[in-house]
Amino acid sequence: MTSLQKSGGVAGLVATGTVVIGLGMFATLLTDYTIGDPTPAESVAFLADNETTIFVWNAITLLVFSIALVPFALALYERLKTGSPTLAGIATVFAFIWAGLLLASGMVLNVASETIVDLYSSDPGQAELLWLSVDTVANGLGGVMEIVGSVWVLLAGLAILQGGAMPRALGYLGIVMAVTGLATIVPALEMVGAVFGLGLIVWFAWHGMLMIREPSGAARPVATGSTMPS
Repeated sequence: MTSLQKSGGVAGLVATGTVVIGLGMFATLLTDYTIGDPTPAESVAFLADNETTIFVWNAITLLVFSIALVPFALALYERLKTGSPTLAGIATVFAFIWAGLLLASGMVLNVASETIVDLYSSDPGQAELLWLSVDTVANGLGGVMEIVGSVWVLLAGLAILQGGAMPRALGYLGIVMAVTGLATIVPALEMVGAVFGLGLIVWFAWHGMLMIREPSGAARPVATGSTMPS
């Protein structure tokens, strides 16, 4: 278990880094592509001019993140299963589903980007139609609506509160994050997903450091009376 915890902790810190880099690129290099409501023609033109940057962004935020998510989720399951086996098990299934969806989304986007850019030089109209199709599929898989990831974080947060294997503050943080993520089901609240993304930075980093520093995963006492968990 110690080895898995340390590996999961490193994976958690890697996931933290991908979210930080992804949000940083989103807010600086890719604002014309990601913010507002650009037309398909504007999006395809931006993609053609910034193909490498978008390729790297997709690779970091979708491919690397989804790969890191698997060992992290396994380590978290090992941490939580003693105190809350049912919630921990169901949560892990959602983590694996999320990893698969993000991986598929990243592969679709990066494979299709090259085709769209090549087509743009000879037939911009067809490139725009292809971009619309790919963007719709990738958004459906990768989470404009943060449903699957939010359910995982919610269940993990509840398992933390039930089992006491992590600080209770982590459980409450997960529940708050999950609420903001699930709010993206409403189209008008899609931007609330940014709160979920920012919360992931703290959530992954906190878990990761605990897994590395306390790999034995000893259960923490549940607060009773005046006894407070550490």
